[in-house]
Amino acid sequence: MKTQRLLIKGRVQGVWFRESMRREAERLGVTGWVRNTPNGAVEAVVQGPAEAVDALIEWARSGPPMARVDGIEIEAIETHDPLSEFEKRID
Repeated sequence: MKTQRLLIKGRVQGVWFRESMRREAERLGVTGWVRNTPNGAVEAVVQGPAEAVDALIEWARSGPPMARVDGIEIEAIETHDPLSEFEKRID
């Protein structure tokens, strides 16, 4: 089980990024959450088998068609609490 925190920068708000990421995460069997940040980035915590998490991170490097991803900060998170679903957060 791998858990990563992502901070995705670029033109990533207002381009359907969060919903697209939620759908891709569900397709890959990854759990966690995604939300917009006040500074215009998108933050996510993703958890699942290493290959599925890596595939979602690779997807996030370009995101949905209208997005422009300038970079992703990735931080490993140690947790023993499994996440049960992938949710799009409003906060």
